[in-house]
Amino acid sequence: MARYALRRLLRGLITMWLVVTVVFVALRLSGDPAKAMLPDDASQVQIDAFNRKYGLDQPILVQYSFYLRNILKGDFGDSLRERRPVTELVHARMGNTLQLGLAGILIALAIGLPAGILAAIYHNRLWDRLLTAGAFLGQSLPNFFLGILLILLFSLQLRWLPSSGTGSWQHLMLPAFTLSTGLLSSMARMTRSSLLEVMRQEYVRTARAKGFSNRQVIVRHCLRNAAIPVLTLFGLSIGTLIGGAAITETIFAWPGIGRFAVSAISMRDYPLIQYIVLLVAASVVFANFLVDMLYGVIDPRIRDQRAGG
Repeated sequence: MARYALRRLLRGLITMWLVVTVVFVALRLSGDPAKAMLPDDASQVQIDAFNRKYGLDQPILVQYSFYLRNILKGDFGDSLRERRPVTELVHARMGNTLQLGLAGILIALAIGLPAGILAAIYHNRLWDRLLTAGAFLGQSLPNFFLGILLILLFSLQLRWLPSSGTGSWQHLMLPAFTLSTGLLSSMARMTRSSLLEVMRQEYVRTARAKGFSNRQVIVRHCLRNAAIPVLTLFGLSIGTLIGGAAITETIFAWPGIGRFAVSAISMRDYPLIQYIVLLVAASVVFANFLVDMLYGVIDPRIRDQRAGG
């Protein structure tokens, strides 16, 4: 198990290094931040002074080596716009994004998994058709469109929930549901298809022949074997969930790092963008690492196979 975990951890670190490198190079090729930060009538002397102050006049390899050394020392730089450490700026907003993301995940799990199980149990019946249609609709609606519809209905028409800001669970409901819809729908469809495949296996028919009830067959024999594809989807969807937070936070004026990242990108605030991307990459790598560990718990054959491969 230790060897298996170390291999997964090493691959995660390599992935993070590649993400950091690609983002670093792409940002340097995207344009001069001095032109975005300084006034339109700034002289070339002012632009050169700005670039010299932040080391942007150095060759890209020199900037890259300097950046990596600072990361290893825990120094992620100062924001070009705010003139404050990026860690201070991002961590002040991280709690809101984590709150929103966790709420979205819990909603997706609480609705998506039972919906998928019910659709599989009532295969080709009314419940199955309704749930499948709902899941397809949820995957088809983009976050920005669904968010606007929810604001129009629950905030402007019914006046049940606030349309923006933070402060209470009511403020969290609309953005959390908007963020969760894609994962919820995908999880319901994956759970349904995975369960249907498992329910066609011979050992399930044998369990039914032995007199086990439908509930006992589902709980004891089907759910565990159907869990691996669902776990894979869950791990891969964490990145999409976090990426979608930027759109959701903007629509609902939610003060999180996703909305903050959009502003940083428009201003070409290199250190701030790099730190936010590093945090997102770390969260995705960590989520997939946990999923890989759960693979080994659910099915030791996968752990043994991957540890040896």
